[in-house]
Amino acid sequence: MIYVLAAIGALTVAALMWRAFGPVRDTANEGASTPRRAAPLAPDDDPEFLRRLDEQQRNKNDRDQD
Repeated sequence: MIYVLAAIGALTVAALMWRAFGPVRDTANEGASTPRRAAPLAPDDDPEFLRRLDEQQRNKNDRDQD
């Protein structure tokens, strides 16, 4: 009987330690409908990169025309 109580106590302590020091969960996005991006965007999928590239091309064309 003492072994059963020790096992239950050890499991309880392990579960509490896991909740306290385990991996961090993002509770703000648990019910979100859009999935989070785990990896960075590729350059051709990044709108900010494409916008900067377009601006660079326009600036280069403007300088070449002058």
